[in-house]
Amino acid sequence: MKLYDELVARGLVAQVTNEEEIKNMINEGKAKFYIGFDCTADSLTAGHFMALTLMKRLQLAGNKPIALIGGGTTMIGDPTGRTDMRKMLTREDIDHNAACFKKQMERFIDFGEGKAIMVNNADWLLSLNYVDLLREVGACFSVNNMLRAECYKQRMERGLSFLEFNYMIMQSYDFYHLFKNYDCNMQFGGDDQWSNMLGGTELIRKKCGADAHAMTITLLTDSNGKKMGKTAGNAVWLDPAKTSPYDFFQYWRNVDDADVIKCMKMLTFIPLEQIAEYEKCDGSELNRVKEILAYNLTEMVHGEEEANKARDAAKNVFAAGGASENMPTTTLSDEDFTDGAILVCDMLVKAKLTPSKSEARRLIQQGGVMVGDAKVERFDMTLTKGEIADGVIVKKGKKTYHRFVAE
Repeated sequence: MKLYDELVARGLVAQVTNEEEIKNMINEGKAKFYIGFDCTADSLTAGHFMALTLMKRLQLAGNKPIALIGGGTTMIGDPTGRTDMRKMLTREDIDHNAACFKKQMERFIDFGEGKAIMVNNADWLLSLNYVDLLREVGACFSVNNMLRAECYKQRMERGLSFLEFNYMIMQSYDFYHLFKNYDCNMQFGGDDQWSNMLGGTELIRKKCGADAHAMTITLLTDSNGKKMGKTAGNAVWLDPAKTSPYDFFQYWRNVDDADVIKCMKMLTFIPLEQIAEYEKCDGSELNRVKEILAYNLTEMVHGEEEANKARDAAKNVFAAGGASENMPTTTLSDEDFTDGAILVCDMLVKAKLTPSKSEARRLIQQGGVMVGDAKVERFDMTLTKGEIADGVIVKKGKKTYHRFVAE
């Protein structure tokens, strides 16, 4: 099976501008493609992970990746999928986030000589003269067409700022710049970026009289259509300081039964023939498949040693209901206690097991929190520093365990 057919079989291909042309380019290793990553945080997320694995698949087949860090476009903010305007970041914050992205990408993509390259669109977008930009590319965009774009529709009802309205032009200009200066002939991105990507291909056609291509990849959603890669109101981060290897492992270990095979196809490099055998599993056998998925992804992101620790910790916790040195642990300082005690709900928030005290209250009222073997019955339940000193296990729901210790 050639690469393009494998991408289709794995459920990755959503929309393409010219399927036959793209298929031939990818299969023959002739695609010099880019994927953009806006620097809205100091770590990539599980949502970015599929784009990184796609880049790796294409690179292994001889295609040349360009990783575009959005130091310039982040200053505007992509309105796609948003109900409100993104937080405005400073140039210093964006530069810091870009450096973090670069370090994480190097775990997946080969940036050696003659291999992939990394560029930052701040290098050309921030030096543009506004009037010159309007004269050069403004006439190539129809406002009527832009307003019909999916990336703007949701925001039109709530209010779309002129700042965000320019995002499509900036992203299109990126493709145009890369086409002219780096021989980039293809762009890949999430399916929600289709309108922006078409803007780039159309700008290249009008300005250069040439064809460039675009392909979107299927968004990673669960069986209910919600984006995957979120837990307790937070993203699942690739940075181990933000999402521990154990929590990362547990996220994938706990995916719904209906989603495990899809995740395995879209995110891992496990051969499709092997996945087809896993697809026949159910019941306890499916739990084993989930463990394979979780271990495989944790190993890719955090390495074999951390994947082994996460797997062993999960087995210890669930087999015996006890503690493990590798399970997530939060150390409480003197400042966390009031008169020598701390609310259990504050512990949940401190460890990011819940995003807020109100969510902690709801969880406790539903009987979803245990300290040791005892269910937490009251929202105002406290634990003393002495009770926590040697370690206490808090269980959230059926599958999330967290250890607390006091200094």
